[in-house]
Amino acid sequence: MRKELFKQIEIPQGVEVNIEGNMLSVKGPEGENKRKFDTNKLTFEKKGNQIIIGNKKSTKTQKMMMNTISAHVENMFKGVQKKFVYTLKVCFSHFPISVVVDGRNIQVKNFLGEKVPRKMKISEKVDIKVDKEIITLTSYDKELVGQAAANIEMLTKISKRDRRIFQDGIYITNKGGKEI
Repeated sequence: MRKELFKQIEIPQGVEVNIEGNMLSVKGPEGENKRKFDTNKLTFEKKGNQIIIGNKKSTKTQKMMMNTISAHVENMFKGVQKKFVYTLKVCFSHFPISVVVDGRNIQVKNFLGEKVPRKMKISEKVDIKVDKEIITLTSYDKELVGQAAANIEMLTKISKRDRRIFQDGIYITNKGGKEI
């Protein structure tokens, strides 16, 4: 059944919003974030101090798209006001692991006694800080910082070994202020 559905998102104080077609750019004190949304059959506009997403004859699919887009927009607002912080912990019991940051690259040395370090490149929009066994990632883009944390965790994934015994690796301990 089709019905008229519109979702209104309040723009926070100190945040500038610009909409051009389906491209949304948000600017705040911590940085600027841009994203292109697939607003198929949805109206996406700024009126006053609100962003309005909706359709006069919405289906369940359009309702789901409205809720997804509004969640992404709210995360963009949170990110430009206060950066997202992810914390990872280096755990080892067999071989001491060392983590080195060289520019935009991260290297995990001596993982399970390996001679060749494991390497990964990090996005320029993500700031990384290593303090002994704690790795801190910060960014105004929640998707980028979350993907970087997941990639670092996957860098030390162990296959064909019992995870209860070989607990060496790097693990996410804090996602954007929420303990895991």
